[in-house]
Amino acid sequence: MNAFEKSLRRVDAAQQRHPVPAFLFGVVKKYGDDNAGNLSVQLTYTMFVTVFPLLLLLVTVLNLVLGSHPGLEQRVLHSAFGQFPIIGTQLAHNVHAMHRTSVIGLVVGVVGLVYGTTGLAQAGLFSMAQIWNIPGTDRPSYVTRLTRSILFLVVLFLGLVITTVLTGFGTFGHHDLWLGLVGEVLAVVVNVAIYLTAFRVLTPRQVETRWLVPGAVVGGIGWTVLQALGGYVVGHDLKGAGALYGLFGLVLGLVAWIALGVQVTLYSAEINTVLHHRLWPRGMVQPPMTEADQRSVALQATENRRRPEQQVVTSFDNRPMSQDEYRRAGYREDEESEGLTVSSPGRGDPT
Repeated sequence: MNAFEKSLRRVDAAQQRHPVPAFLFGVVKKYGDDNAGNLSVQLTYTMFVTVFPLLLLLVTVLNLVLGSHPGLEQRVLHSAFGQFPIIGTQLAHNVHAMHRTSVIGLVVGVVGLVYGTTGLAQAGLFSMAQIWNIPGTDRPSYVTRLTRSILFLVVLFLGLVITTVLTGFGTFGHHDLWLGLVGEVLAVVVNVAIYLTAFRVLTPRQVETRWLVPGAVVGGIGWTVLQALGGYVVGHDLKGAGALYGLFGLVLGLVAWIALGVQVTLYSAEINTVLHHRLWPRGMVQPPMTEADQRSVALQATENRRRPEQQVVTSFDNRPMSQDEYRRAGYREDEESEGLTVSSPGRGDPT
């Protein structure tokens, strides 16, 4: 064993002994186990494709409802595009309301927008099933996924409307400071509610709602912080500077902002699963495998169950060990113990 590996094992042993770093590393490890990087790419792409149709729908509805109050309409639109720091101005110049004199055209356009944006909901449904390691036999059917997709789009649109109204309440560096603070507190509450609702809609029904609360709280707070920091940077450091120009800058800025939001969402969902399955402490260097490592591998195996009559059983030759136990054993796994055997969870039981 070289000096680098010994040093890494000492770091591993230290993080396993302390709950906070062990939990944080467990979340990062679970993110990697789920190939969440690929999920992030898929969600970022579908969200990017969805943003413009959703904004188009919002602008059109506001034009219909507040057309006779142009001042109020402009304030609300300014708040809506303020949800995208740095590139909000460019978005405002590129998104215009659909022509409202043709009712048929408007209806067809809205239906087309809803149909086109279901890809985001489908990607979200798949991501939540992967993160919760739901077996293939227990995943929702096509009709259920389609219904949940429509519900998710309603949640997304209502969330955009509500947060738009709150944005007009004031942000850091603008208007009254205390009014801005109250607005941020309200934004946290609303964002947590939106995250919880979105998680509930996207997550298979066998996962109870109470298991979704911790990640929703983290996600709501994280997204609010991102919004506040983005607004602060634009209002102070980039005000009048024209940070991004042209279509190229608009695309890159929008993709980067969406990617940040997706990362916050996926890590928040991973927090839920790590807490529920108690997937910490995890090992940085293997062997040995901790009990949480073995439990995570077993979950990944049961995820591949494809038929109701199929049973998946995961067994390990060695008992789970911490890095400290492995060091005390002279860096040799205990091959005489029976190890750990984990059976496939029953229907409706994600543990």
